[in-house]
Amino acid sequence: MQAKIDEARYEGGEQLLEQTLPPNTILPDIGLREVIAAGVEAMRPRLVNVLDAQAVYNEIKHALNEGLPFSMVRLGDGELLALAQDTVYPAGEILERGPFLPYAGIHPPNLAARDELAQAIRNANLVGVPVSRRIYFGQLLHPALNGLNINLRSLRLCRSTVNYELHEAGLLPDLIRGRKLLLVGNKARGLAQRLGEKGFTVTAVISPVRGFLDIGMVMEEVRKADFDLALIAAGIPAVVLASRIAAEMKKTALDIGHMADRLVDGRAVI
Repeated sequence: MQAKIDEARYEGGEQLLEQTLPPNTILPDIGLREVIAAGVEAMRPRLVNVLDAQAVYNEIKHALNEGLPFSMVRLGDGELLALAQDTVYPAGEILERGPFLPYAGIHPPNLAARDELAQAIRNANLVGVPVSRRIYFGQLLHPALNGLNINLRSLRLCRSTVNYELHEAGLLPDLIRGRKLLLVGNKARGLAQRLGEKGFTVTAVISPVRGFLDIGMVMEEVRKADFDLALIAAGIPAVVLASRIAAEMKKTALDIGHMADRLVDGRAVI
């Protein structure tokens, strides 16, 4: 087993360095980490900044206080694979690469959903992106967006884990306290109970959300609701819903993802 681990580390790092060195040279006294650090420093002008949790909190708080439309969406492997249909990978291969996608709300191939998702990202005020460079996260981010003519550098970015970071930093309660909350998603009823027990004001619940086909129905219900802030945990469709709620209802809408699950099952306490 150790031999396989060592070989994987070699192929994933040292071999790449070996192949990049000029002919007839070696680099015997410098480790791979030092080479990478020097390379990152050289790439500093091309680094893209992402907001931290405090900065995200400040933007959301400002939007709520001023009554401004604001949408925060997040991109993970599911969203990026959905965007990659016929841009990075053949659409017919996507389900094999992401067998969890139907659970997350999309049944590929579905190019209409891909395009709807892309437009929602263009319209969002804040886009959470992965810092992990795993294959369907950071490695797929630029190709998936670029394939749909979305310039990553034109977006206002935070980390895709910001839903957890806001809670861990103790900032989430202050965002939702005193607000009329609309909860959207399959965990919305359980979340409403938890938040109600803590004294937060839930004025509307929309559940379940079974995928992209439910987006129209959900928006009809949203239009009937009285709320200040929408918290959405609805898989990949949450990106579209958050963007549309902000644009059409002129409200603040946040894609909170699996943070809802943690609050419902008690892994997180607010």
